[in-house]
Amino acid sequence: MLELHHIQKSYGTHPAVKDVSFAIHSGETLGLLGPNGAGKTTLVSIITGLITPDSGDVQLDGHSLGGDTDPLKARIGLVPQDLALFDDLSARDNLAVFGALYGLKGPRLDRAIIRALSFASLADRAKDKVKTFSGGMKRRLNLTAALLHDPDLIILDEPTVGVDPQSRNAIFEGLEALKAKGKTLLYTTHYMEEAERLCDRIVIVDHGEVIADDTVAGLKRRLPMRNLLRLELVDPPEGAWVEELALLPGIASATLEATLLTIGLAELGPGSAVILGWLAARRIAVAHVSTERADLETVFLALTGRTLRDA
Repeated sequence: MLELHHIQKSYGTHPAVKDVSFAIHSGETLGLLGPNGAGKTTLVSIITGLITPDSGDVQLDGHSLGGDTDPLKARIGLVPQDLALFDDLSARDNLAVFGALYGLKGPRLDRAIIRALSFASLADRAKDKVKTFSGGMKRRLNLTAALLHDPDLIILDEPTVGVDPQSRNAIFEGLEALKAKGKTLLYTTHYMEEAERLCDRIVIVDHGEVIADDTVAGLKRRLPMRNLLRLELVDPPEGAWVEELALLPGIASATLEATLLTIGLAELGPGSAVILGWLAARRIAVAHVSTERADLETVFLALTGRTLRDA
């Protein structure tokens, strides 16, 4: 449905996007992830024709997008991160404005508005001004404004920022329903649990480059540690014993913070037994043990680094 071929874009001497290529298949949900300043916003702007790349090609269903006024853009729906709503208009009038911009009118526009209000669970608030809505209601209306013209590709730029858990779950259910209808979704988010729930595949960009393109399961397999063993110790001794422990076969990492020992393991079963035996032999008492599997956030941090940065 969407293909990016060797996209490059610089602002002055600063390269925002460097030779980015990836594809989204019809009916697929792809998560576009990356730290702040990684190039996600520039890529979304290029895909939607708002920015012209310095080089490269964007194709929608096999046809190159020609820029801001290309008729192919009618097959795209964009849900921006910033709310694109008129507070002094009602929900219905907001949708009427956006529907008119998409070229809808008459009965076709009326039917699209009814569907959109139902999708957003706002049919009973259709005549109320948007300024009376909660943040979650505005987010749902913002999403449905992009669906009025029944686009094939829907681009969602952090659509759940600042919403309550109920509204977030309602948005998730709506997106899953769109996917079930065969829609193609490009989803950007900083919430890793959202990407893990919704996305068939993940593309991670950093410093303007694609550093990973895989399924969630495939990304997790890249980690040398796929399981975490956490042990609460009783009066742990001083010395370099943690470094010695980290050298045992099957252990990818070992850190001690106060009394909490966290160990990264490739295989949980055999590794746990070795560790507990090693600690017992050195009379290091364990008060509590817990385990967890590495999640998408662990993968993201491993690939992009744990230090906060904005460029």
